[in-house]
Amino acid sequence: MEYIELTRDNIDDNHICCALGTKQYEDAVNEKKSWLKDRMIDGLVFYRLNERAKVFIEYLPAEEAWVPVSAPHFMFINCLWVSGKYKNNRHAKHLLEKCVSDAKSRGMDGIVHIVGKKKLPYLSDKHFFEHMGFAVQDEAEPYFQLMSLTWNEHAHPPVFKKQVKSNSVNDEGITIFYTAQCPFAVGLLKDLKELTEKKGLHFQARRITSKDMAQKSPAVWTTFSVFYNGTFLTHEMMSMNKFEKILNKLLMA
Repeated sequence: MEYIELTRDNIDDNHICCALGTKQYEDAVNEKKSWLKDRMIDGLVFYRLNERAKVFIEYLPAEEAWVPVSAPHFMFINCLWVSGKYKNNRHAKHLLEKCVSDAKSRGMDGIVHIVGKKKLPYLSDKHFFEHMGFAVQDEAEPYFQLMSLTWNEHAHPPVFKKQVKSNSVNDEGITIFYTAQCPFAVGLLKDLKELTEKKGLHFQARRITSKDMAQKSPAVWTTFSVFYNGTFLTHEMMSMNKFEKILNKLLMA
């Protein structure tokens, strides 16, 4: 179980676990690498298994995180992902332990992460984090929960920022908030736009390009959030077939 840390010096020569070998997302992966390099200046850390596999953790100080969360003196986990044959081999536990050790060495009060109330694509398994000692600190509609592992009993509990509580925007048609953090999000946009406009709906993609924009975002999940007529629809990056079925259902309502 050898893990390697990706840095600004070696990231160009290493894969980042996402979209392995998929030509469609090659440009999006390069965008993600650039995004990671910039975040590493802010204290982001990226560990992955030294294999061609989707086994990694990505975290940074919560004050620098691109999420609408208030968690001073906490470390925020952007993503902890273990997939395929590598599941149930304690990789998630070992990677989380690296984050805990790092956070403690920096004098932080704990770790915070966004999960779903139930098992959902692209959101971490809540039960794993409960097993590791995390507790729910706050919630946002329709299914987001903020969990933390805290070792300083005097620390202020992390919370979602107030603007995400309604999880709505003042837009018509389909609106997507996204960042370069996930190659899948960037890679889908062109097809989503074409399909949405084919259905006669207005489409707009709002790219979040700074920490300040992200922390003031009306979307809980800044990586990728879809709204329909101002109401949150999903955070899921899905196939065109699935998205078309959802649009057809909305238009028939």
